[in-house]
Amino acid sequence: MQGKRILLIIGGGIAAYKIPALIRLIRAEGWLVTPVLTKAGAAFTTAMTVSVLAGEAVHEGLFDIATEAEIGHIQLSRNADLVVVAPATANLMAKMAQGLADDLASTLLLATDKRVLIAPAMNVRMWHHPATQRNIQALHDDGILFVGPDDGDMACGEYGTGRMAEPEVIVAAIKDALQAPVPAMPVVTIPRLGPLSGKHVVVTSGPTHEPIDPVRYIANRSSGAQGAAIAAALSALGARVSFVTGPATVAPPQGVEVVRVETAQQMRDAVEAALPADAAVMAAAVADWRVTNGSDRKMKKDGSGRPPALEMAENPDILAWISKLDHHRPKLVVGFAAETDDVVAHATDKRLRKGCDWIVANDVSPATGIMGGSENAVTLITEQGAEEWPRMAKDAVARQLAQRIAEALL
Repeated sequence: MQGKRILLIIGGGIAAYKIPALIRLIRAEGWLVTPVLTKAGAAFTTAMTVSVLAGEAVHEGLFDIATEAEIGHIQLSRNADLVVVAPATANLMAKMAQGLADDLASTLLLATDKRVLIAPAMNVRMWHHPATQRNIQALHDDGILFVGPDDGDMACGEYGTGRMAEPEVIVAAIKDALQAPVPAMPVVTIPRLGPLSGKHVVVTSGPTHEPIDPVRYIANRSSGAQGAAIAAALSALGARVSFVTGPATVAPPQGVEVVRVETAQQMRDAVEAALPADAAVMAAAVADWRVTNGSDRKMKKDGSGRPPALEMAENPDILAWISKLDHHRPKLVVGFAAETDDVVAHATDKRLRKGCDWIVANDVSPATGIMGGSENAVTLITEQGAEEWPRMAKDAVARQLAQRIAEALL
């Protein structure tokens, strides 16, 4: 990842004293830094210090004739691989949430098509204020990544949540963000009337591909048809749907926010970025294992007759993770269980182990023809027991499940 360009927006706050250390660590990773200093940020650190450490000129004003003659703020926002805001003050976060663009920093944030990672820093009461919490939810909905804030003593003498994350932690978050999939821009549609109007649902779908080498991968046999049908049915009932899909063979439905991923880790990161949500439907067939000793070149036969020794590691358990969240856990979490024997027993056990609210179980043994087919026969496992549904088309299963979700969220 050497040579990546970080657009660093420095907000105003006492935490700006950590910025020189942050820039040094960013440069030590081999990344380039383009610094943008807000008017408030300049009250806590100097353009000279930032420029010397970054090795580049500091950008401060929106109406700089030398740069804006070529629409410089657009170029800055598009030339970066990642935008980092540190410290991200309550005021700057409010501008981001509302789409305001009255200075260089806020204009860059509105014009960028790259991932944005923010490191909030503010007084504990400001952080917990309802207005800030509304803005945080809006930023999460827009796909903004967060690192921190931490708990601790504050410059004002109070203690609580609001300290900016330490530079080392921010750099680790930058590494993760540079590797995460870039979500598609949100689809703006006229809200549909329906029982799920105003609700946000995350749906995962399709298989994941875990690379072995550039031409081979580990995957599950999933077309993504059932997940796509569920997303379409939820959208038809008025929900705003974040559709996180692996490399499926069916197209995603219209009118949903599509995030395409490949691996299990990318899917888990995309789901986290989509939170908070009212419900989560984890319909994806996620590979349980990934290869840790894969190659960036095609593996060749060596003439020994023996296959390469692949070392495996367990993938993130997305269903268990989201079911056990303390913060931003959806009110309703629905998992899926594709089984080949003792379907109800295995699915019931899975619901208890994972901690989800419902499990949609189906028999995918070869005789059923369900895996990759157009029909499904499912059993809905809840706390109340097992409810067997008749075999029907996958879109009919999706409509029935979407209706049950709407009833549960009322």
